[in-house]
Amino acid sequence: MPHTEIGSRGRIVVIAGLPGAGKTTAARALAEQLDNAAHVEADEMQRLIVSGSVWPEAGEVSATAEVQLRLRLRHACLLARSFAEHGFDAVIDDIIIGNRVDHLLQELRGIEFHLVTLVVDPEVLIDRWRTMGSPFIDEWQWMHAEIQVNTRRLGLWLDTTDESPDEVVTHIVARLDEAVVDPVSP
Repeated sequence: MPHTEIGSRGRIVVIAGLPGAGKTTAARALAEQLDNAAHVEADEMQRLIVSGSVWPEAGEVSATAEVQLRLRLRHACLLARSFAEHGFDAVIDDIIIGNRVDHLLQELRGIEFHLVTLVVDPEVLIDRWRTMGSPFIDEWQWMHAEIQVNTRRLGLWLDTTDESPDEVVTHIVARLDEAVVDPVSP
């Protein structure tokens, strides 16, 4: 991937998918391969709320949790915009499924960016969730349907079920042009 000169505009790359799909690992590894890059982890934006934080519960997103999810995406995009304006590539990772795709488009309106959605076979994902002790094990059908049925197909969708983190990043780098989202996408 070409080096981004400080002073020139950096790229924004968003790595999306369900929990356990490898978003954070891929985003960190991608940022490490670039010369001037930042990894903007949406979960870290959520952790900035030290009092009153409400994380979504498996299968249910309260109104407060919804507002905070929107706020964390907004702040991740603001931070990524700032890095890009100062010549750094910014790699965001977050769960961008369902109507959150529209939220992402609103937050990055007017800016060309790259969207890569990692998709993993449901059975493999369930095994990962068991290993992680994830609360999503009982909600996999809902989450799988949300990404497969209710999520707009923008950018690049990669099935990474049988790929190592290094292979995922190699595929992202090789196909990044396919991940471009037009800055005026509806």
